[in-house]
Amino acid sequence: MPQTLLFMNFSELSTGIFREATEAYHVTDYVDAPMQNPYPAESIEYCLYLKNWIDAVQWHLEDIIRNPAIEPVEALAIKRRIDKSNQDRTDLVERIDSYFLERYKTVAPLPEATINTESPAWAVDRLSILILKIYHMRQEAARPEAPAGHRDRCRQKLAVLEEQHADLSSALDQLLDDMAAGRKYMKVYKQMKMYNDPALNPVLYAKK
Repeated sequence: MPQTLLFMNFSELSTGIFREATEAYHVTDYVDAPMQNPYPAESIEYCLYLKNWIDAVQWHLEDIIRNPAIEPVEALAIKRRIDKSNQDRTDLVERIDSYFLERYKTVAPLPEATINTESPAWAVDRLSILILKIYHMRQEAARPEAPAGHRDRCRQKLAVLEEQHADLSSALDQLLDDMAAGRKYMKVYKQMKMYNDPALNPVLYAKK
């Protein structure tokens, strides 16, 4: 995967692309709308845009499935689609972590270097979800037909989300700075979702 031009902090790069993808999704606000990713397919920017698009679609699938009037057959189809989306999301997080492994492969960890509780890409994952939360909370805070009390509560929640975004962005950039300096190092543990594996899910392998 080609290196991105490092003219900004990674959190700033990610936030800009996540906002771009979120706005693009909501042009149609339709879970089956085709994604028009403007970035080269092998670039980290492409992965970031795709990450947020997957999250935006799943966000709205989660809304749809909570409709109490939904037909059971439709609900099952959406549940399976959400399961696939979760797997796609995990696969993409691992792909983004591969970018970081490549980026820092020549850095020798210092003797006192420590490992972080989560890899950089999982922080990126949280940042993508946070951008969606901010987008939707901002909508609720300005929804004209909503009661004033609802809008006030949403404005308060929006302020907390904005603070959380600043904190998470700072933490992500600090982690990457520490990795570049050898103060932190990373490992990638490939996700092993047993229920997706016919050899590990007893319901599936019992049917063979």
